[in-house]
Amino acid sequence: MAVAVGGDSQEPMVEPNVVPMVDVMLVLLIIFIITIPVITSGVKIDLPKEVNQPTVTKPENINLSVDFDGTIYWNEIMVDRETLLNYVLQEAVKDPQPEIHIRADKRVRYEYVAGVLYQLQRGGMMKVGFIAEPPAGGGG
Repeated sequence: MAVAVGGDSQEPMVEPNVVPMVDVMLVLLIIFIITIPVITSGVKIDLPKEVNQPTVTKPENINLSVDFDGTIYWNEIMVDRETLLNYVLQEAVKDPQPEIHIRADKRVRYEYVAGVLYQLQRGGMMKVGFIAEPPAGGGG
């Protein structure tokens, strides 16, 4: 772009110097022409295939019931606190560790349930849950 204002004027002629800009553009074009083929060529590698196998063994469930008077049942078999601890110690070393489902009578004192929880913790059981059953009669 050139601006020429007639004849012998005192104002200078304004012409932008585009030569350096053209030089830079040509250098960038050459750089792109050289680097594009290098970037697009890939190296062939053999990656291992991922094999995801689900766990086929499900841990067993152990039903532990606490009656209103503090009686403990291990899978429907009445046990005392010492026998309970022995059972827990045997089950805690299994892999996968079984889940303990505690069912407590609604009239049981909390100290009985807390004692059972203490025995389970002492034996090393990690998966303990409470099973609550809905009240009889439907509650409508």
